[in-house]
Amino acid sequence: MSKEKIILATQVLHLARTRGFKIATAESCTGGLIAGALTDIAGSSDVVDRGFVTYSNEAKQQMLGVREDTLTRFGAVSDTTAKEMAYGALAHSLADITISVTGVAGPGGGSAEKPVGLVWFGLAEQGQAPHAESMLFGDIGREAVREKTVLHALSMLQAALNA
Repeated sequence: MSKEKIILATQVLHLARTRGFKIATAESCTGGLIAGALTDIAGSSDVVDRGFVTYSNEAKQQMLGVREDTLTRFGAVSDTTAKEMAYGALAHSLADITISVTGVAGPGGGSAEKPVGLVWFGLAEQGQAPHAESMLFGDIGREAVREKTVLHALSMLQAALNA
């Protein structure tokens, strides 16, 4: 694991621990790498509740409650889907805060509207409306898109826990 990822994951765990928060992840394009980064840190079990790997649309619906209408109207890679994933992780876990990611890691699968390297992030916290934001990392290779996605997700958690 990169030094930057270790530092961020350690800080997220510390902040969550300080606030008495549990974390859950809902991941598509990263396939569990965010949960993996957090659980690579010894002692993370007091903070990390669970991770949902929902690579298919069916998994997003069944495990997180993402609406079929959302996937039909907006697609899996959208702000609405990212928000519903984050909210679904909150509703189907013991977490106080959740992060979700859905994107096009490549090398194929992109389009003019949703190019390779586009990732939507969702963040949900108990008692607050889910928030979504996107990053366009570009066609930099599957591994690099996934790595940058993990780092950005950890940064979002860090910022939210610092608020």
